[in-house]
Amino acid sequence: MARYIFITGGVVSSLGKGLASAALGALLQARGYSVRLRKLDPYLNVDPGTMSPFEHGEVFVTDDGAETDLDLGHYERFTGVSARKTDSVSSGRIYSTVLEKERRGDYLGKTIQVIPHVTNEIKDFLHVGEDEVDFMLCEIGGTVGDIEGLPFFEAIRQFAQDKPRGQCIFMHLTLLPYLAASGELKTKPTQHSVKELRSIGIAPDVLVCRSEHPIPEKEREKIGLFCNVRKESVIAAYDLKSIYEAPLAYHREGLDQAVLDAFAISPAPRPDLTVWEDVADRVFNPEGEVKIAIVGKYTQLEDAYKSIAEALTHGGMANRVRVKVEWVDAELFDREDPAAHLEGYHAILVPGGFGERGTEGKIKAAQFARERKVPYLGICLGMQMAVIEAARNLAHVADAGSEEFDHESGKKRFTPVVYHLKEWVQGNHVVERKVGDDKGGTMRLGAYTAKLSEGSRVAGIYGATTIEERHRHRYEVDTKFREQLEACGMVFSGMSPDGKLPEIVEIRDHPWFIGVQYHPELKSKPFAPHPLFADFVRAAVETSRLV
Repeated sequence: MARYIFITGGVVSSLGKGLASAALGALLQARGYSVRLRKLDPYLNVDPGTMSPFEHGEVFVTDDGAETDLDLGHYERFTGVSARKTDSVSSGRIYSTVLEKERRGDYLGKTIQVIPHVTNEIKDFLHVGEDEVDFMLCEIGGTVGDIEGLPFFEAIRQFAQDKPRGQCIFMHLTLLPYLAASGELKTKPTQHSVKELRSIGIAPDVLVCRSEHPIPEKEREKIGLFCNVRKESVIAAYDLKSIYEAPLAYHREGLDQAVLDAFAISPAPRPDLTVWEDVADRVFNPEGEVKIAIVGKYTQLEDAYKSIAEALTHGGMANRVRVKVEWVDAELFDREDPAAHLEGYHAILVPGGFGERGTEGKIKAAQFARERKVPYLGICLGMQMAVIEAARNLAHVADAGSEEFDHESGKKRFTPVVYHLKEWVQGNHVVERKVGDDKGGTMRLGAYTAKLSEGSRVAGIYGATTIEERHRHRYEVDTKFREQLEACGMVFSGMSPDGKLPEIVEIRDHPWFIGVQYHPELKSKPFAPHPLFADFVRAAVETSRLV
């Protein structure tokens, strides 16, 4: 039976809950325990896949096809445990499920209320898989006091009451602001945050206090006294140069020990932090630097491409170089020559996205990389734009484009090299989709197998001819243009097992030019960089030596 750790955020700041949760999971693993991390989000969106990246950052996709919060990406990167649909839930999903049950008559005509119906649904979610691991870490999104989060706080309070004593603890993350004028740390926000939490029946066992400055012993004692927490369980969370320093930093501060003490686990196995020491060494002791441009449309919010940025960091670690990522707005190339903005970069990456805005700029970026022999990685839409560019400029399909753009504008303007995916094979059945389907959860989602061509660049990179990667798209490159494109040097080197859906394209006479329909960044980890990103950065290193 799993022990539960509930992680909540303070009134002033909940920033860093996801990182603290992930780092704690990694530390418990280092002590030999099995863990699973979960996110309970108070927002009302039933499906995060319908949310704009400007609203909530990237959508993280699991192997089993769930569209989730980006914090699950942190969980996977730090623990290596693949997230599942049952690891993320929102208020919208909970309310939707409750209303569906009411419509079916499951409640036998009773009046539906937040307590017990909504809270019971949340508790049912928490119970799933509790016999599989030693520790279940559950992060509650938002901050204590938010009206949206109240059902979740009530549910975890009830859940802890239902469990045997000592099987659940609460970890609360707060902010200790520093007033430069008086040169002091203020503990009042933390005290009020804990007061708010206790007023709804939850008493924290461990406090994680974010601070820019060292926390004096006197202040720790004061926090412990007024928040009714042992002094040793007041943990400092200082700003770090790299998020991958977090497990080591939290261990130095005693977070994992404080958690084990709260559960009265003694003696506990000693942690083996060798992996994280190696990760930190690669981050802080690079032997060079490469510059990589990400040409995208959500560049104002870097969290929109969070997994890609982290995967590039991992690729740099694999090659012992620092990857300097620079964000380039694709719309800039609608007005200006890309050469002036892309010269000087050692590689170019064009990520995924939806809608026509910025796509002509992405096509120009792909053309620049192809003609100038600059390493290029196109992901999802980035692959489709590379194919459209090749169709226009190599295969002489002058009006090549995507059905997506025609659907968006409501009129036919392009020869569709990229079409709306109407059906595909998932397991043992065929999935069918229509253009007018709901946006949420209707894409080709989750892990699918791809077959790679013998002797292709990607087969060499993966060291295999069968791979499994995560997808999130509703448009696909049309194979009827395959012969034309391959005659021009663009090889379809990866296909779905039935040979109908292109998964990978590469250009034959180019140092490194690959487009993939899936999202390899979602499976990259600091201690296991994704092979595509590792080799992409290696190619960038080679380019940097030629410049």
